[in-house]
Amino acid sequence: MSEGVLTGGFDGALADRTPGGAGGAVVSGGTIAGAVAVGAGGAAVAGGTIAGAVAVGAGGTVDPRRFYLTREHHPQNGTLFGFWLYLMSDCLVFACLFACYAVLGRSYAGGPTGAELFDLPLVAVNTSLLLLSSITYGFSMLSMQRGHLPGTLIWLGITGLLGAGFIGIELTEFAHLIHEGAGPQRSAFLSSFFTLVGTHGLHVTFGIIWLITLMVQSAKHGLIPENRRRLMCLSMFWHFLDVVWIGVFTFVYLMGVLP
Repeated sequence: MSEGVLTGGFDGALADRTPGGAGGAVVSGGTIAGAVAVGAGGAAVAGGTIAGAVAVGAGGTVDPRRFYLTREHHPQNGTLFGFWLYLMSDCLVFACLFACYAVLGRSYAGGPTGAELFDLPLVAVNTSLLLLSSITYGFSMLSMQRGHLPGTLIWLGITGLLGAGFIGIELTEFAHLIHEGAGPQRSAFLSSFFTLVGTHGLHVTFGIIWLITLMVQSAKHGLIPENRRRLMCLSMFWHFLDVVWIGVFTFVYLMGVLP
């Protein structure tokens, strides 16, 4: 080392010796926790902390390749795994809502029952819209796998329209119930009903917003790997909502009209 002056505290051991070139290396008031390699130009660090290996070239410049990863640091399919974890947590939310409805579903408080309120033909049409939207989303995924962007966007648009029709009918049903005086404050049965069905409706609404966002991104950037991954996550979310709605239709509506 031609000129090496080290002043300050050492919080860690130097991994290697600190070779200095013509200019040497001067560290004032700092903490070195790794190895510092200095070239001919030298480097001065005052009042700082060096926590890793720093490579300085002949001109005193820092090689950026030593500070940034040159490969993908996320695990393969890590996003899809994380989204599965989210869906499992959403399952717990709906499980709690179903449990509340199971406990409160017969607490009418002298008010109307499900048999008096539910319009099964209308609910059956609404169910058909949502299930059909799941099929059209499957067609959009097939188009995506073929790399056909127009077909992907068309099927996504149809899926969004079917989802919007589902929400429209559900809002119409809610408005009719409230107009008849069967709002969520009328009884524990109606409170649990509005909470369960309304939470599912909110999920579908956010799914439609997400779908529109992905349509815009795909139209602008194409079917790049990022958009394909996002469309796959939305596919899992959309089919998950279909499965939940089958439970709602069976457990709430069909069993609700039983005496």
